[in-house]
Amino acid sequence: MADIKKNIAVLILAAGSSSRMGRPKQLLPWKDTTLLGTILKKSKLSCPTEIVVVLGAYAERIKSEIEKDEYILLVNKNWESGLGGSLAFGITHILENRKGLDGVLVLLGDQPFVDEDFIETMIKTFYENEKGIVATSYGKKVGVPALFSRDYFNELIGLEGDSGAKFLLQEYEDDIIPLTAGTVTLDIDTPQDYEQLKSRY
Repeated sequence: MADIKKNIAVLILAAGSSSRMGRPKQLLPWKDTTLLGTILKKSKLSCPTEIVVVLGAYAERIKSEIEKDEYILLVNKNWESGLGGSLAFGITHILENRKGLDGVLVLLGDQPFVDEDFIETMIKTFYENEKGIVATSYGKKVGVPALFSRDYFNELIGLEGDSGAKFLLQEYEDDIIPLTAGTVTLDIDTPQDYEQLKSRY
């Protein structure tokens, strides 16, 4: 797997304003780091070609707390246009600077339960099957984390609005391998979410 992983880039979306949280949730303390720091650390363990982080709101504050030499930090000035726009922004950068990628793994900056084992499973499943997307199961639906093959790069670049990759995941459901994830799907949006999950885990 070591050589194979060199053809996968990781794209972490962390551009939101955390309006329901009332402060940058990317920087909320989580174990020995922050929410975003947790995702960065676990992504790094999967040894991808590169890790790209899309920032927007609070970009300067977040940049000051990240080891810039280890990650590519992008600032989407139009982050308010929504998740889809930030996803397209990140994919565009990756394709302009990396050739020959097999796929891009899309992660969110507020899902601290995504661990290296789940990332490894996604990558392994991607290479062992012929389908173009490996996505996380949310019951009857699928979502991110999701790994998209190069066949979808052009469509990812065209995304806009706040739906992220939802449209693609619905449009191409026959080309998706869903993975059951357990707590991986838990995210943090409100102070109540944060306090409850922090006390439980």
